[in-house]
Amino acid sequence: MNLSSDITAKAVRFIERTTYEDLPEEALVVGRRCMVDTVGLYLAGSREASVRILIEDALAQGGREDAPLPGNGSAKVPASLAARVWGTAGHAHDWDDTQVSHDPAHIYGLLTHPSVPPLTAALIIASEKGNVDGRDLMLAFQLGFEVECKIAEWMKPRHYRRGHHTSGTVGTFGAAVAAAKLLGLTGDKLAHALGLAASFAAGIRVNFGTMTKPLHVGRACENGVTAARLAAAGFEADPAALDGPWGFFSVMGEGFDEDKAVAGFGAPLTIIEPGVSIKPYPSGILTHQSMDAMLKLVLDHDLKPQEVERIRFFAGKNIIEPIRYPIAQNHLQAKFSMPALLAMIVLCRRASHHEFEDAFVAGDAMQDLQARTDVINDLEIDALGYDKIRSRIEVITKDGRTLIQWADERYRGGPSNPISDAGLQDKFRMCAEGVIDAPCQDELLALVQSIDKGADVGRLVALISGERELAAK
Repeated sequence: MNLSSDITAKAVRFIERTTYEDLPEEALVVGRRCMVDTVGLYLAGSREASVRILIEDALAQGGREDAPLPGNGSAKVPASLAARVWGTAGHAHDWDDTQVSHDPAHIYGLLTHPSVPPLTAALIIASEKGNVDGRDLMLAFQLGFEVECKIAEWMKPRHYRRGHHTSGTVGTFGAAVAAAKLLGLTGDKLAHALGLAASFAAGIRVNFGTMTKPLHVGRACENGVTAARLAAAGFEADPAALDGPWGFFSVMGEGFDEDKAVAGFGAPLTIIEPGVSIKPYPSGILTHQSMDAMLKLVLDHDLKPQEVERIRFFAGKNIIEPIRYPIAQNHLQAKFSMPALLAMIVLCRRASHHEFEDAFVAGDAMQDLQARTDVINDLEIDALGYDKIRSRIEVITKDGRTLIQWADERYRGGPSNPISDAGLQDKFRMCAEGVIDAPCQDELLALVQSIDKGADVGRLVALISGERELAAK
């Protein structure tokens, strides 16, 4: 393990020197798509019970009026508290985008949900500052996205294996970088922001399937904003906190992949290569190919729920270990339960956030079919490596048939099989439904799609917050 690395210094130089003009058009196109996806999720998440608790807590604490809260009107709270709420809302449904890796040794769970932390931090700081140019906001987002993803890509699998939740730990850097860029931090102050972020980074996998899992991302956003604001005020930290025997890589993951890190940041930008996946289902990304496979099997055979005797699901440890609930009792556990997700597809032939309701998951039909679903670790699938999500489903019917379906390794929503612009807009509108009306949806979508082409950032933030007087404009 190299204990004399200079990754922190390279990150500082990359953040300082990169301008909007340096961003390739492809990065801007994908960045706008990621923003559309994330903004929709802020709205959908604003109605979750966990987020409502955080909103009430933030309002009760009071303080500076820096930024509003998603779906909550014009009331404003301090920047760090707002970031906590926005970040938790963005991850509340576990429907936010996911970093891609082509490394066969790089387990999927080690990858991060890259967009929520930097976009949240950028929007909160923009709200606090006022009059922020959309190009500056896009640049801050892209830099936070890149630093966050490279750290996650270079981390050793031990980080995730030990139980760290990468979106909570590494996501802190994404938020800190975006906030620091908009605050104009350079040199020592920028390095100190990264040092603070390194100490703030946290999140453990025991809380998957609970309200606390999305709060990991909320805290990453809160801590990233706090790190940048404290550094701007002169608060100091170790200026090389990613490096050395007591640095982030060594302490949190027993080092980093030196061969990968040689290329540095931005060569290429991760948002372009290997890219990012936009999620088709509001559950852990490791489950989606298998859910698609079950949907294909159900539709191909016109399979009715009453025809199913038993379901057998075969997969590797990269799916079985994190997707850990044998029988889900509520909608949060269902996001990390293959029996629940497969049963949902059989019963409903879809799995949107409308199906993830406690009453439905705890109902007799879901509980019965989950109990008749076996999850089996397939050693042959394990032997193929963890660079792709592989699984097989066998459905045994009551009339004695065995129906088999392998999951398509090309992830629907990933770079090789992307969700169309129309499909992404449909997802956005599904998320916004019931939070803002159709005209506001149209306006907000147009603003996000033109974020770096003269869009009114203040108006964009106001629409996400659902300010009534602006909604009537």
